[in-house]
Amino acid sequence: MSCDCIEKKDGALFQHGKASDRLYLMKWDRNEPKRLLQTIYRLITANGYTKAFIKVPEHHASFFAQNGFEEEARIPAYYDLNACIFMGKFFHPDRKKVLPQIQETMDRNLALALDKKREKSTPALPQGFCLRELISGDCQQLASLYRNVFLTYPFPIFDPAYLEQTMKENIAYFGIFSGKTLVAASSAEMDLETSSVEFTDFGTNPDFRGNSFAAILLAKMEKSMTVRGIKTRYTIARALSASMNITFAKAGYHYCGTLTNNTGISGSIESMNVWYA
Repeated sequence: MSCDCIEKKDGALFQHGKASDRLYLMKWDRNEPKRLLQTIYRLITANGYTKAFIKVPEHHASFFAQNGFEEEARIPAYYDLNACIFMGKFFHPDRKKVLPQIQETMDRNLALALDKKREKSTPALPQGFCLRELISGDCQQLASLYRNVFLTYPFPIFDPAYLEQTMKENIAYFGIFSGKTLVAASSAEMDLETSSVEFTDFGTNPDFRGNSFAAILLAKMEKSMTVRGIKTRYTIARALSASMNITFAKAGYHYCGTLTNNTGISGSIESMNVWYA
């Protein structure tokens, strides 16, 4: 199973690799944008990636726009009063193309989710299941669940050691159990500097789908983040997944843009919708 690597370089945290065929600027010290751009270009050239995807404060966005980056989504008041701008630059024309039938499905899913936004609701956990925050002793089961759910994934969530390490650092994982068996999970990746959290890594054992576990996990994570004092919440959801977009719309999240052909997941590179609250 292939995943991208994560590395720190020149005041920035990058995720990159052939699984998503892109360079992702996850975090940046917000110093020397020219140096950052040079580092991005070096990594793109050395690896032949077809897309660069960056998260930058709004006041830096014009610099990157002048260098060929396009705004794809934005989250207001992410850096204090400054918005977070998601920008992309495509290094091959095919990377920017979306097949008409794929675009039609994406548009239909988004319209359906926006329509469902009025039906705000939180389903109850079915009888016979329990939900809790996961601990290091759960990492083997968690990795096994993710291997069962995803063919490929952009982060090494199939590796129990990675899960345990991130659990100690900045990610809280949550799981739903049937007896002692983990059947659904998700994660909350926290950035205390910006008081933000990305809700991600939703996965449900195929035998247990149809129980609204994603919505139940989301509600649990939101309560946990409130206790932790986290301000901004967002997700980057697969545009081809109607259910995930509906889950966040029903929870009151706002759609704020689509990242075109952005993420390698389940064997192909897909576009992603950004939702925030």
